[in-house]
Amino acid sequence: MTLPAPSGAPYRIAMVCLGNICRSPMAAVVLDSLLADAGLSDRVEVTSAGTGGWHTGEPMDGRAAATLADAGYDPTAHRARQFDEGWFDRDLLLVMDAQNRSDVEELGGSPGQVRMFRSFDPAGGPDTEVPDPWYGGQAGFDEVLAMVERTNRVLVAELAQLLA
Repeated sequence: MTLPAPSGAPYRIAMVCLGNICRSPMAAVVLDSLLADAGLSDRVEVTSAGTGGWHTGEPMDGRAAATLADAGYDPTAHRARQFDEGWFDRDLLLVMDAQNRSDVEELGGSPGQVRMFRSFDPAGGPDTEVPDPWYGGQAGFDEVLAMVERTNRVLVAELAQLLA
């Protein structure tokens, strides 16, 4: 899947889920780490937000943070934020599920800018969702981590080509 052209520098990506305490911050932390490894940190800015504001200002869900930390990532800087119209200044908005996409598009996001996160997943597809692990056990968080690592590797490769 082709990335939208940059609107300026740095290229700006926002990950979006429901509460911004599990899926989108996990995806953002992993993408930041992979971008650093690829030498692209100064060329890509990654943020995350939730369509709901229940957790604004809170740290990441403890289970999500522990899953990231156990895999060698640093989840400590995250604080939940709520998505609003001000987020449309990003080049790419990657949503975790169909309801997130609908909510973001309802606020005014364009189909070229709003994409399903797993549309970049080699094991996913254009409408494949990242399941919300919040209601389940550790296996759900491990599954989400595997998805975000796999998908973000593809994103980093695409970003390297786009920004070359």
